[in-house]
Amino acid sequence: MEIERKFTIKELPANLESYPFHHIEQGYLNVAPVVRIRKEDEEYYLTYKGSGMMAREETNLTLNHDAYYHLREKVDGQIISKKRYLIPLPHPTFREEKGLTPPPADYELTIELDIFDPPFAPLIMAEVEFGSREAAEAFIPPSWFDKDVTYCKEYHNSYMALQTL
Repeated sequence: MEIERKFTIKELPANLESYPFHHIEQGYLNVAPVVRIRKEDEEYYLTYKGSGMMAREETNLTLNHDAYYHLREKVDGQIISKKRYLIPLPHPTFREEKGLTPPPADYELTIELDIFDPPFAPLIMAEVEFGSREAAEAFIPPSWFDKDVTYCKEYHNSYMALQTL
């Protein structure tokens, strides 16, 4: 189960280049349900995603180079290319919620900051994954995050890929 929230951002972190990153390219073979292929650096995947916006089933299968490029010829719409930075978020903050256990002192989340290449540039989005819906809903984003776009279909890659640019 993938449970994540998506945000636009106000500003880039000052030390962005100090964080690890991946080059990602992905395309969609289907959007309902989502069937995606992805190249992340030199690794290749076929992903099935169930329905939902914040929480949904996700299954990844490993592909090889030849299978990825064979399927790449069959994608619908645009190929999405982006650079994904992995930014640690130590001591994330959460609203106090009944039934939500406070995280341990050493708890850390990871912000996946996506900087999109053309034709989707200058779009920049941050995603944060959680272990539960309750934690996702209680999460208080860092001050450099802007609008919560978790429930805006226009910011989901599968929707974006099918748009005429």
